[in-house]
Amino acid sequence: MNDWKRMACVIVCTLAAGLAAAEGDVLPERRKSQFQTDTGYAVFPYPYSLPGIGSGIAFIGAVTNAFNSYTDLYGLGLAGDVKGAALGVSEVHLVPEHLLLDIGSSRINKLTAQSYNGRGMDTNANDYNMIELGNSVANGGQLTASIYQRRLEAYVARYLYTARLESIRDKDGAVIVETQDGGKIRGGQNVFGLLMDLTDDHSDPRLGARLDVSGWQTPKHNDGPEYLLLDINTSVYFPMGKRSTWVINYLHSDAHVSKQGETDRAVLESETGLYCASLTDSAARAECDQYIDNAIAANRYGTASSLGGETRLRAYPQGRYNGAHTRFIGTEFRWNLTDEHTPFNWYVIRDIRTTIQVAFFLEAATIADERQDLWNDVRLAYGVGARMVTASGAVLRGEVAAGREGIIPVITIGYPWGAY
Repeated sequence: MNDWKRMACVIVCTLAAGLAAAEGDVLPERRKSQFQTDTGYAVFPYPYSLPGIGSGIAFIGAVTNAFNSYTDLYGLGLAGDVKGAALGVSEVHLVPEHLLLDIGSSRINKLTAQSYNGRGMDTNANDYNMIELGNSVANGGQLTASIYQRRLEAYVARYLYTARLESIRDKDGAVIVETQDGGKIRGGQNVFGLLMDLTDDHSDPRLGARLDVSGWQTPKHNDGPEYLLLDINTSVYFPMGKRSTWVINYLHSDAHVSKQGETDRAVLESETGLYCASLTDSAARAECDQYIDNAIAANRYGTASSLGGETRLRAYPQGRYNGAHTRFIGTEFRWNLTDEHTPFNWYVIRDIRTTIQVAFFLEAATIADERQDLWNDVRLAYGVGARMVTASGAVLRGEVAAGREGIIPVITIGYPWGAY
């Protein structure tokens, strides 16, 4: 079965399952208006814990539905393992309820992320280095056309980023190699997608199905490849009792390379400022060579959606597994302890609480550079968490996830599996 037939099968099965979950209703009724104007705000320090990136304190400032409009304003300052700031505005209604604009910008002065010594799933838990980046700047925006109370949305987006590769360190933080003159990393993506939402609520669905098909085009830039990342992200929601939900999510992600990037080792060493051959220590040279090997593989195959972190395969660090092809399936039982509309004002945060939720989840996934190697090796993650859902759409989430490499706590905002 080729990719297009698989895509058609996923789409048909998603819609059929959604209609079955809705007990024959073609379109489940929305539980509330999909465009809220109740103003809320939050100004407080927020501890973050992101597997594979680190932990620290985020200082959050946000106004939701500012001045009783649909627009949200937010700012973020980061201290700890990540240092930087971000500003953004979302849901600027150029045409009320039909044409929405989101824009944002961030600057990260310091970021150290785990980089595993190999792609695919055949890597060990401690087989990684720390990649230190500085002066990372990202800018982007998205334009969304929405109709039928957000049941059908088409969107386009553009993202640009630059960063400076400063050093490669071992897992204990010792320097393996520092770049000469600072290796520059530049890139961008053009995004287009279509979201079909056959659920009872856009921000907190409990019934129906949702399908998001998106293309992430990475133009050729310097030594990188030119490729299209095609994601099919689908979720089905089955009501359990009066207010709880059982969710199944599936992600089908593939990188389609149209023009390979640079695969010559000497050229890549020159561009990154990492001259591995000049290292006298054999262990350090091997670690440096592995980083270049990973860059060569990425330039040859492209990179699909990664696994690990707060969104998918939550028992593993951010970016734990990378490759050209990703398959993911997850299921969650969302036990809603309350179903309410309770305004609250805790001085530093004001909003309307709609749900207190406990979630139990199980996830399975595979990733590979060659499609025929998918499902040869699978990783599982499972766990439990607690959440507070608000009328503004914010989901305050804390959970503990377990897998073959141990237990990881996650503290973040938003549902897992993207916007699902």
